[in-house]
Amino acid sequence: MMNKIVLLTLAGGVLLQSAQAQQSEKVDAAMLEKIKDEGLNRSKVMETAFYLTDVSGPRLAGSDGLQRANAWTKQQLTSWGLVNASIEPWGTFGRGWDIEKSYVALTAPYYHAMIGAPKAWTPSTPGTVKKQVVVVKATAEADLDAYKGRLRDKIVLTDVAQPPKTNFEPDARRYTDAELQKLTEAPATPATPAASPDAERQLATRRAQAALRAKLAEFYLSEGAVAVLSSRGGSEGTFFTTNGAPYAPDAKPVLPEMEMAPEDQLRLIRLAEAGIPVEIELETRTRFQTQDLKGYNVVAEIPGTDRKLKSEVVMLGGHLDSWHAASGATDNAAGCAIMMEAVRILKAAGVQPRRTIRIALWGEEEQGLHGSKNYVKNHFADPATMQLLPDHAKLAAYFNLDNGAGKIRGIYTQGNEAVVPIFTEWLKPLASLGATTVTKRNTGGTDHLSFDAVGLPGFQFIQDPLDYGTRTHHTNMDTYERLPPNDLKQAAVVVATFVYNAAMRDQKLPRKPLPAAKAQ
Repeated sequence: MMNKIVLLTLAGGVLLQSAQAQQSEKVDAAMLEKIKDEGLNRSKVMETAFYLTDVSGPRLAGSDGLQRANAWTKQQLTSWGLVNASIEPWGTFGRGWDIEKSYVALTAPYYHAMIGAPKAWTPSTPGTVKKQVVVVKATAEADLDAYKGRLRDKIVLTDVAQPPKTNFEPDARRYTDAELQKLTEAPATPATPAASPDAERQLATRRAQAALRAKLAEFYLSEGAVAVLSSRGGSEGTFFTTNGAPYAPDAKPVLPEMEMAPEDQLRLIRLAEAGIPVEIELETRTRFQTQDLKGYNVVAEIPGTDRKLKSEVVMLGGHLDSWHAASGATDNAAGCAIMMEAVRILKAAGVQPRRTIRIALWGEEEQGLHGSKNYVKNHFADPATMQLLPDHAKLAAYFNLDNGAGKIRGIYTQGNEAVVPIFTEWLKPLASLGATTVTKRNTGGTDHLSFDAVGLPGFQFIQDPLDYGTRTHHTNMDTYERLPPNDLKQAAVVVATFVYNAAMRDQKLPRKPLPAAKAQ
């Protein structure tokens, strides 16, 4: 009986809190109209995206392109009237890496240029090399015995695990009303869900694959191979990319390696397995940056004006780094351009926020959320100890964007039930723009998790997927052309509205209970 009374009391408290939030939440309709007008009719978001992609170029962690983007964003935010702009070091990252030349072609049995790019953090070839290939198919270390003595002075050609197939579905899509409704009905998952047997198996599989890749790299090098051609999959000229070696300054040496479009890779395999000699001409020139091993974030502020609240902070951000085979448009120049546009809109609309608004453009996200994790550790708390720094109490909210270039359809609350009625009220004036959904569900894989890990209210927006998962995410097709202007404009208006509301409300956003310390 006591348990039932406690549950009923808790349920009643949640309902009362929800009703109070809906009654007390203030929305400044006049300012929201100014935000919409500025963001939809005088947008600079595509101009910003152009400078982040075409002008800055690929922005791999530690690369020249990321340094260009850091410098430009700091200058641009300052020119819009933000203050305290800085390129803030967060700690030691590792070696930077840039491509200076990349070329691969089939030269026998005939000439044909092929699609590919060096794997990140792999070395240069010794000039132009023209060698025959050996196909290596190894799913276990024992399989390598069959290739001993066969690889010297050859180019290794690895298998394609996922050959492309004819696809009858469009690359891009938007969320349907039914899908968005399902998000609202889904039960909240724990902020730190317990590991399931399936998750444990997946983790074990990934570790085994990583160990095998390390063994393969050592074997190719010891056997005297010249270079490696590989493919992680893709279709229609699109290929996925990643790193081929660690970025640590003391990483073990590996061979030069290029990732290929699977259609090119499979053609080479078919020819070689048919007994037809295959010759490849290959040259990569890459450069390691070892003078500065630190990682950086770009931060800037709109100062608060309320005497009591200006020491509190509302943050927004996205990661500025990208992969190297394209210009990182949807991952994540789009998110950064939208967040920059949001603060530009607020300045242009004449907003005088009660709380300070701080934008952060994170570095080194792609290698493990390093920029945001270390910012949180340096400014708020270390999740390994949960010893809170003074600024932990001052953060009102953090809003993140990093799921492509689609319009915003709502927001994930990371299991924070107390913010559901608040965000529901905030979205009502944005319904005509297609942003309506509040879900209690968690979403992962990006920088809001760094805040959530120490009990801070960090949120990621729901975005239309478009072709993010099918064509652009970590591929050579992640270019400016994949950015729909109207989607980016809409997203910037939604973000500016949420940031404005969080900066102006009387209280900080509600928080979940503090998590327990968790060794990293």
